[in-house]
Amino acid sequence: MPMPLFPPRIFPAEWERHDATWLAWPHNEEDWPGKFGPIEWAFAEIARCVTAGERLDLLCKNDPAEARARQCLEKSAVDLARVRFHQWPTDRGWMRDCAPTIVRRPDNATLELIDWKFNAWAKYDNWRLDDHVPILVERLTGIPRIDALRPDNGERMVCEGGGIETDGAGALLVTEECFLHPDTQVRNPGMTRAAYERAFAEFLGISRTVWLGAGCAGDDTHGHIDDIARFTPSGAVLLAFEDNPSDANHASSIDNERRLRAAGLTTARLPYPAPVVFDGQRLPASYANFYVCNAAVLVPTFNDPRDADALRIIAAAFPDRPAIPIYSRDLVWGLGTLHCLTQQQPSP
Repeated sequence: MPMPLFPPRIFPAEWERHDATWLAWPHNEEDWPGKFGPIEWAFAEIARCVTAGERLDLLCKNDPAEARARQCLEKSAVDLARVRFHQWPTDRGWMRDCAPTIVRRPDNATLELIDWKFNAWAKYDNWRLDDHVPILVERLTGIPRIDALRPDNGERMVCEGGGIETDGAGALLVTEECFLHPDTQVRNPGMTRAAYERAFAEFLGISRTVWLGAGCAGDDTHGHIDDIARFTPSGAVLLAFEDNPSDANHASSIDNERRLRAAGLTTARLPYPAPVVFDGQRLPASYANFYVCNAAVLVPTFNDPRDADALRIIAAAFPDRPAIPIYSRDLVWGLGTLHCLTQQQPSP
C-alpha cells in the first residue's frame, strides 16, 4: 500500500472537548490606549467562564503581572485551582494568533503543536517574543512541536489561528484578503493558492479549503476569517451579514454568502452590531468572534439592540451549552475580542 502524501492529522473543531484554554494576561497598554483600565476585568470574566468547564493556562509577563492577575481573578470569583500561571514574556499576547494550532493524530490519542511563524500580521515590529510562545507550550505540555514550512521554498510559513476555521471534518474556511492579497500585509510573499492548500492539507489534515473574499471593516489583521464566518456542529456556517447597503460590510457579506453557497455549504446569517467607532476609528466589532469552550459559548456584545438576536442565533447553533454575553466594547478597541484572545488545547 502506498504511503499517504502527508502525515495524517486532524484539526479538531473548536466545540470538541478541550483540556485547556490558553490566555495571556494583558500588559501592553498600546493595544488599548486610553482604555486599559477595564481590560483586566474583561479578562477576569473570560477566565471565570472558561474555568467553569476546563483548565486555564495563563501567561503572565513577570512577577507583578502574575500578582495582579491573581488579585483580579480572585476578586472575580475565579476558581484559582483551575488556573495554571506561567511567567513568560510576550509582546502583545493575542493567543489565537501567536500560540500553536493543536491537532490530533488519527488515533485521537496523540496531539501535535503546529508552529506557524508569527510576524504580527505582517504589520508591526514587535513580534519576536510572541513568535516563541509555541516553545513554551511545548515545554509545559510535552506535546511535540512541528514547524510549519512553506511547501514551495521550505521557509517557515506565516499563519495565524484567527485566519483559519475548521469543521473538524477536513473543511477549512479562509479569506483571499488575508492570504492572497498581493501588496497589503503579505504573509508569505509569492505563495500561491495551491501552495496554501497543500500546506493546509499537510499540517492540518484539510481535504477541502473554501476561499471567501474580504473580512470585516476595521479588521487590523486584514481579513481574518474568525470575524466573519464560523462553522457550527450542524455543519452550517454562521456568516456575519450586514443588511445596510451603505455600510462597508454589505458588499463583502453578499460576496461571502455567494461563495459559501457555491461551495455547497448551508449558511445562517449573523447580524453585525451597528458600527463601533472610537476616536474616529471604525473597529472590527463582530459577533462572529465568539469562543466555544467546554462550559459555554462566550459571545462578544456591544450594548447594541442586535446583541439579543446574535445571542439567540448562536445559542441555537450550539444547543449543548449556554451562550454567555461578554461585554466587549472596550475589548474591541484592541482590534480583537474573545476568539482573538484565546486558543484551545483539545483533549486527546
